[in-house]
Amino acid sequence: MQQKLYSRWRMRAYLTLIGMWRRMTIGARIMLVDGERVLLIRQTYVRGWQFPGGGVEPGETALEAGMRETFEETGLRVQGSPRLHGVFHNDNGLSIRDHVCFYVATAFDEVHEFRPNAEIVEMGWFHHQDLPEDINDGVRRRVDEYFNNAPPAEKW
Repeated sequence: MQQKLYSRWRMRAYLTLIGMWRRMTIGARIMLVDGERVLLIRQTYVRGWQFPGGGVEPGETALEAGMRETFEETGLRVQGSPRLHGVFHNDNGLSIRDHVCFYVATAFDEVHEFRPNAEIVEMGWFHHQDLPEDINDGVRRRVDEYFNNAPPAEKW
C-alpha cells in the first residue's frame, strides 16, 4: 500500500514538473489484438488494466515509442507497422496537457516471457466482450471502437 502511495505521488510530481516546462505531453499506446482477444497490463503506479505504452522520448516517433514500450512491458515485439487508430486528449485529472497516439497491432512475436517487475505487475489476454471491470473508460472505448466499429471519441 505504501509503495502504491509513493508511486502515485512520484507520478503526480513528475507530471507537475513536466507541465512547468512543456506545453504538451505525448504518449503512445498499442492494443495488441489476437483474434477476439486484447492484451492488457496492470502497472504499479496507475489503477486498473491498461494497454501497454508510455511517453514519447526526444528523438523518437510516437510509433517507435509505442513499439518500444510494448516490448519493454510485455516481451512481445510488434511486427510490421501497426495502424494508427487515433490521437486522443487524455484529461486524466493529473494533467490537461496529455495526448495519446493509439495504435492497433495484429502481428507480434514473443521475444521473451513476461515477468512481473517494479513497473508492470500483471499481463493478460481478455476477450473483447469479457474485459476486466477495473479498466478506465478510455480502454473500454478503444476496444469498443475497434471491435464494434463505434465512432472514435476525441477524449481518451
